[in-house]
Amino acid sequence: MTADSQHLLKTLIVDDESLARRGLAHRLKNIADIEIVGEANNGREALTLIEEKSPDLVFLDIQMPGINGFEVVQQLDIKTMPVILFLTAYDEYAVQAFEANALDYILKPIDEERLHQVLEKVRDNLNQKRALIQKRQLLELVSQFSGETISSFAELEEKNVADLMPKEPSRLAIRDAGRTTWVNQEDIEWIDAAGDYMCVQANGTTYIMRKTMKELEKELDESILQRIHRSTIVNIKHVREMESHINGEYFLTLMSGHRVKLSRTYKDKLVLFK
Repeated sequence: MTADSQHLLKTLIVDDESLARRGLAHRLKNIADIEIVGEANNGREALTLIEEKSPDLVFLDIQMPGINGFEVVQQLDIKTMPVILFLTAYDEYAVQAFEANALDYILKPIDEERLHQVLEKVRDNLNQKRALIQKRQLLELVSQFSGETISSFAELEEKNVADLMPKEPSRLAIRDAGRTTWVNQEDIEWIDAAGDYMCVQANGTTYIMRKTMKELEKELDESILQRIHRSTIVNIKHVREMESHINGEYFLTLMSGHRVKLSRTYKDKLVLFK
């Protein structure tokens, strides 16, 4: 082993989005003192790899299905826990909570300058004292989110941390002509079928995607985006008023003033009627 290799930061990437993992890995491979020792697409794989690889640094996505980022940290050995860099798409309030507790985080999508700033911080502070401080700060952060004072990892182990933080907004990947655009599903107002294409209306913009209605429904958050007609999906949070029509049908008026028809077939399935 050379002198330089002794200072490599063994790094693990944990994110349930394969595209996000590949993008981060590509950036890290161009940084001389980073050695990527593994990638995980869920919390369970992360725990296994952390035990097997003993990384110095873990890029850890917080909101993942199954075991989320906080639950991964909850199960780590406090004596051997690596430095954690949280990957988050949280809103401004949550980001302020991270900053107030001096925990390292990177907001998604990842900014190149921010990545280098945080890595420089890791290099300057990668020692046992820093690790202990970070563990204390993590407890303070979890306390802030939960509204309960958690003073030790023993207390943290007794908590169900799955519900301690706000959920990241679910996003829809819209691919068209070699370009992929991610749109927050909460911003989608309605979706219309147009032949073999879907027209997604969000923030005053129309996005076109080639996909069947049935395929698209599997990717949507059904708690907010619901089918109201064989060719229409609507965001129920954007419904301003409802007006009865003939044959048991209704017209829904959205916040923008756009009107869509609710057919009898889907009426009883719609949350508005429950």
